[in-house]
Formats: sequence, structure tokens, C-alpha cells
Amino acid sequence: MANKGKGLNKEEIAAMKEYLKEKNAKANGEEAVLAAIAKMKEPDRSIAKRIHAIVKASAPELSPRTWYGMPAYAKGDKVICFFQNAGKFKARYSTFGFTDKANLDEGKMWPTGFALTELTPAEEAKITALVKKAMS
Repeated sequence: MANKGKGLNKEEIAAMKEYLKEKNAKANGEEAVLAAIAKMKEPDRSIAKRIHAIVKASAPELSPRTWYGMPAYAKGDKVICFFQNAGKFKARYSTFGFTDKANLDEGKMWPTGFALTELTPAEEAKITALVKKAMS
């Protein structure tokens, strides 16, 4: 992510500022996630709204919060999964990812991040299954 030998770029600096603001915020839940989603441009906003609904339905024990300014879902204070919109770092795709707290272990190597350019019923089913597995 960082520029080769030049330190953090402006998007990364903004993400770090978001993280520091989140750590100091008293309330960081559903409202913060919905506000973060509302700031996104399409098609990221629509994808994020659907991801939010999928995670809430698949794992109601997870609490919505923001993480580096991104919608995330935590068990206690540990983030389990998150959505990074393409616009955040000027990427060509959005990412739905999992932290090391997710129970996705499968042998010696397993995926923890998934590129998303569109959210169809097939992807929704995969995300639902992954979130449930992460919480098992």
C-alpha cells in the first residue's frame, strides 16, 4: 500500500486518522457504519449496504463498528470481518476481508480477502457461508 520508499500516501494517512478518531469516539456502532456507507460512491455504497445486511443476518452476535473508516463487524473488541470499498484506496475492486480472529483456518493456507466488483446471489451465498464459518 505504501509508496515505494516514500511513506504513506494521502489515502493511507486519511485511514490512519479515521482509526485514531474511532479509538477516541465514545459510540462507534451501527450509526458509524451506516454513515461510512453513506459516504461511499456507487457501486460501492450498494455493495456495502448489502454486505451489512448479510453480516447482520448471518452473525447477529457481531457488532457493527468502523475500522480505519471502513464498515467492520466485531466480537467484543476484536474485528472479525470488514468491507473496504474500492474508492477508499482508488482500487479497481472492493474487498470483503477477515482478520486473524476469524475461524477460517483450512490446512496451512487459506484466503482471508475477497475481491468484489459486483454482488450477485452467488457471491451473497459465499459471503453468508464464510461469515458463518468465521464465527464457528
